[in-house]
Amino acid sequence: MSLTSFMWVFLGGGLGAALRFSCFIWVGPTLFPWATLGINIAGSFFIGLIWASCADLAWFQDWGQQFLVIGVLGGFTTFSAFSLETLQLVNDARILPALGYALGSIGVCFAAVYIGYRLG
Repeated sequence: MSLTSFMWVFLGGGLGAALRFSCFIWVGPTLFPWATLGINIAGSFFIGLIWASCADLAWFQDWGQQFLVIGVLGGFTTFSAFSLETLQLVNDARILPALGYALGSIGVCFAAVYIGYRLG
């Protein structure tokens, strides 16, 4: 992998992480991890849409995949945070919200990537 590829991932990742942080600020603190859930749904939708729309395009093959998919969306989506927050809900004996959060994240994100892919 070239230095240029790392640059695209680095730039996209910084942008994605800043967007994720902005969403957390916008949503604010809540008892349920709404910001992470919304980010995972949006990220799943956009990765499906972008992949279906751009996979065969030269610019996407050249630098777009590294910048948009690996960088921006990789920095934006938060399934590692999802896992930790689910564990925190379980540790707080909030089993029903933990179950709803886990099933909602997986099910709705799968639906979002499918719809995004189909729209693309």
